[in-house]
Amino acid sequence: MVAFLLAWDAIAVALLTFGVVASPSPDLVDWGRFAILAGCATVHIQLTRRQEERRRNRVTAVHIDLTGIWVFPAALLLPIPLTLLLIALLRVQRWFNSRRPPHKFVFTSFTHAVSALLAHHLYQTFASAELARLSPANSLQVFGILMLVGFSYAALQAIVIGGLLALGGTSAPTLRNVLGTKDDNLLELSTISLGTIATILLVNIPPAIVILVLITVLGNRLAEINQLQSEARTDPKTGIFNVRGWSESAERALARAARGGETLALLMIDLDHFKWINDTYGHPAGDDVLRTVAQTLDEITRPKDIIGRFGGEEFLILLPDVDSTAAKVTAERIRTAIADQRIVTTDKRGGSALITGRTASIGVALLGANGTTLEQLLQAADAAVYTAKEGGRNQVRFADANLPSE
Repeated sequence: MVAFLLAWDAIAVALLTFGVVASPSPDLVDWGRFAILAGCATVHIQLTRRQEERRRNRVTAVHIDLTGIWVFPAALLLPIPLTLLLIALLRVQRWFNSRRPPHKFVFTSFTHAVSALLAHHLYQTFASAELARLSPANSLQVFGILMLVGFSYAALQAIVIGGLLALGGTSAPTLRNVLGTKDDNLLELSTISLGTIATILLVNIPPAIVILVLITVLGNRLAEINQLQSEARTDPKTGIFNVRGWSESAERALARAARGGETLALLMIDLDHFKWINDTYGHPAGDDVLRTVAQTLDEITRPKDIIGRFGGEEFLILLPDVDSTAAKVTAERIRTAIADQRIVTTDKRGGSALITGRTASIGVALLGANGTTLEQLLQAADAAVYTAKEGGRNQVRFADANLPSE
């Protein structure tokens, strides 16, 4: 991770130096646009300072900064030196809000700057002339090009910052934590879209860009509300659904299955002798095991399967469109995957430790055969887990004795 960070910083310095040297000198129009963007961005940052601070403190991995709304049009329309000056101005203000480790803050700032450099050159190559003669005839083409440039701008940041997170920048390098959740990516898309609108306004109706300040302030507040709603449905240790979030999604899936006469299975996964891990290695090691199991479940299940933490060392998975045979195959795959895990963690003294050979007892309940409501399926799966534990643990049991077991 350190090597990646230092290498990227060196590459960024070289690219930005070349960009500054090759850039033309700013004229009065450029300085006017810079002043407008800097003023709007500063007002935005100061009016949302508290919300942004709370949002950052709740995030353990990817964080979407809405100031991209102002950086993106600067990247397209301004000479590189003015774009970098704007980024520096915004990042300095963000520093007093975020108080993140300096090396990570510098890394992120360089990433934003290189992304802006990429967007600038793409815009100058493909869209600059078209935007200058914007008309109804070419408006769709211009908007499409601007959005593609915006996608490139965001994609470079996602790849570079995601690479750092994957190499150790987050304690749980899951796909969600590295590349962001669906909500994170939708927020990034919204930021680029508003940045595109800001670009068009700045070229054609500069005073109208002030309207975007109100929109960005509202956007920050909506982002915080969405984050709070997500947290209310998410287990903080594992990043998957908690009981509330899982139950809401599972109820909807169950209703769809009932209406369509479809099959459905519920798996309850109970980690065997989990208390021994906490007693032997300490609770931080137990948390590492829970996170690793959650990550494994996310990797080996389908996108439409609903995963949640039931509490303690128990997990739940709802499997839509699955019959008894497919449910058994899935449950056995999960049981084997958990048994094969090699979890690098720490012991009670903070030293390195490796946890292997952990097992799980899995209970399976089927819609119709074991109940028609979520509560009935949970009770049936829970009973099957106890059967598995009484039978020696590390096995799959179905709630109905007439269905396949072992």
